[in-house]
Amino acid sequence: MSRQTRLPIVALCVFLAGCAATPPAASPPPAETAKPATALQYLYGSAEAEVAVRATNARIADYAVRRIKARPADSVILASGATLDAPRFEPCGDKPFAAVFDADETLIWNLGATRYMGERGIGFDPKIWDSWEKTGAGAAKAMPGTVAMVSALRAAGITVIANTNRSAANAAGTEATLRAAGLGEFKHGETLFLAGDDADGSSKDGRRATIAARWCVIAMAGDQLGDFSQQFNDKALAPAARTALATGPAAARLWDKGWFLFPNPVYGPWDRLGWDDLFPSDTNWEPK
Repeated sequence: MSRQTRLPIVALCVFLAGCAATPPAASPPPAETAKPATALQYLYGSAEAEVAVRATNARIADYAVRRIKARPADSVILASGATLDAPRFEPCGDKPFAAVFDADETLIWNLGATRYMGERGIGFDPKIWDSWEKTGAGAAKAMPGTVAMVSALRAAGITVIANTNRSAANAAGTEATLRAAGLGEFKHGETLFLAGDDADGSSKDGRRATIAARWCVIAMAGDQLGDFSQQFNDKALAPAARTALATGPAAARLWDKGWFLFPNPVYGPWDRLGWDDLFPSDTNWEPK
């Protein structure tokens, strides 16, 4: 996930009517707030999302624990210079095992910041998000089944690593947020990798390469395709081409077999799609 363009609430202007561009950050919520946007209700409150997230976490734990029994030759991180059309993966050798996760909407739900901005109709505000990274500990919660999944991985000897586009300047706040959510200890530069750790900005590929040089990564999980490879976020890709890349032979062999995707209807690169992107012209219909 790109902290600059795809953090929670970046898509709320699509879902919330009358979204103000830059209202005062400290403005109080209205006396009678409208219901949360449908996407927020689904992700954070529905039984359907609860089941989907718990099922994904269970698959991650089962797959990873089973996978380490047969020492894999390769990591699930693409090797430098490899493409999804011609995939190659970082070799494992005798490196210790690890699983790599995005943080926001993958390990934790950002409930405090989401409600604050959503109730006030605020789109993504870098100053508010910066404050959230620093002070959100306790107001973010582990996603359903995540604590059990992380515990199972660690018990099997698999190091749990977070690779997130939260800022390296706010490392202490992110460490505290993950700890307060019941996910244990993460240490910046060892098991926590952040935007600003290298020159790649919001691209996680460089950080993934750093991780793969030290660990045999047997599983990755995220809520955006960029959590697996920056190739999915090539701005030249049309929506249909991006879908084709994500469902093509190379990627298809990895989904639920090393790569695990969590549901997130709240924000993502797809939030710019128009009617013609979603509905093919040959499906146009009108009542008679």
